[in-house]
Amino acid sequence: MTPPIRYTMTAPLDLPLQEQARLIATGAISAVELTQAALDRISARDGITRAVVDLNADALALARDIDEMPADQRPPLAGLAFGIKDIIDVANQPTRCGSHAHDATPAQDAAVVARLRQAGMIPLAKLATYEYALTGPAWDQPNPPARNPWNPDHITGGSSSGSAAAVAGGMMRVALGTDTGGSIRAPAAYCGIVGLKPTHGFVPDQGCFPLSPSLDVIGPLAGCVVDAALVLDAMTPEAGAMRKVGQDIKGMKIAYCRDWFADDLRCDPALLQALDDTAAALSLLGAQIHLTPLPVYDRLEAAGTVILQAEALAIHRTPLSQNYDKYGVDARRNLLTGAVLDDADITRARQIGLEFRAAVDAIFADHAAILLPTTLGPAPAFADFADGPVWTAMRTLPFNVTGHPALSLPCGLATNGLPLGCQLVTKHRDEATLCQIGHVLEQAILPLPRPL
Repeated sequence: MTPPIRYTMTAPLDLPLQEQARLIATGAISAVELTQAALDRISARDGITRAVVDLNADALALARDIDEMPADQRPPLAGLAFGIKDIIDVANQPTRCGSHAHDATPAQDAAVVARLRQAGMIPLAKLATYEYALTGPAWDQPNPPARNPWNPDHITGGSSSGSAAAVAGGMMRVALGTDTGGSIRAPAAYCGIVGLKPTHGFVPDQGCFPLSPSLDVIGPLAGCVVDAALVLDAMTPEAGAMRKVGQDIKGMKIAYCRDWFADDLRCDPALLQALDDTAAALSLLGAQIHLTPLPVYDRLEAAGTVILQAEALAIHRTPLSQNYDKYGVDARRNLLTGAVLDDADITRARQIGLEFRAAVDAIFADHAAILLPTTLGPAPAFADFADGPVWTAMRTLPFNVTGHPALSLPCGLATNGLPLGCQLVTKHRDEATLCQIGHVLEQAILPLPRPL
């Protein structure tokens, strides 16, 4: 009998989760070997990316338990590692939220972590975040900012900065992030990976420190669409994100909202070409592409910002007054902007959000999805933030306000060689169609070269 092929302990980490799971199930590799390979990658690469803030000391023991478990009793994702943004609790590991003002060691997992453990996955590491998921990069926090594996002189995007860097840097195939205004999707775009923001309220948020509860969503950053869909289904089985993966999109109507970015002076010329090429690729795959207008973007982003700032200050008002000096300078400034808002501002912002939600739902009455960019260009350089935070041009926050699911995936390279991302949006609780289109598109577009 021919013995199973033994892979070198770097190659499996670059395989999709389904393939990693198959290798473990067939005995081609062990969970311990795969986990050790991930730890070795972190040791070799994280000195550059600075994605990891705390390793799980029990990771190898958890992998050993899986290897000792009878094969027919192993859960579906047994032995696969994942990372966790450091505002999401992992039992017996510190949650610092990227802040000197926060240092807790929870006794139990966040709901999403518990569900992934039940699926057999191993929580490998807590990952860097901007302080309380607010703003960054900043250098007065407990850990230095995570760096972009494509070019360490550039940011990864915020606030799921470490999650994006860890996945793009090949240290793990999937990591959990949170998205309040684009904090899964923008880092995914900047780092050339996939970022999935589920429908608001779809994924349980117990054990995750909130930023703006009416906007916050937990979701995966991953090496491919199927990886993201698998993890979403493990966290929220009713999502059915894998249900349509592999089906074609012939005859599907997709609204291409080109007016939201094409004439914006901040739009990288390569991005416009990349989005037009993406629309053309979808058309060649059988979809019907319709140029479709959306309401003026800036007004929507302003409304979302009002909601975010008001809710964030409400959460931090008491701890900020008690531990003011422990908060970073940028975090304090960001939070205090909420103090100038009154009830009328918030009411008006929410009304604008409702109007936009109605406009988007009207598009979905006749279209399966919306296509637009994630950000208007590649990751900025750290040098751009020398004088403090800079608002980067994105097209994400309005879909936090409306609660629609959205997916960012790579669509090309900018003129400076850094990744660009396109964004798909579908109707509420239609993650299945979102991942169906994303997977088909991913297969049609040439993959980006790996940064490391």
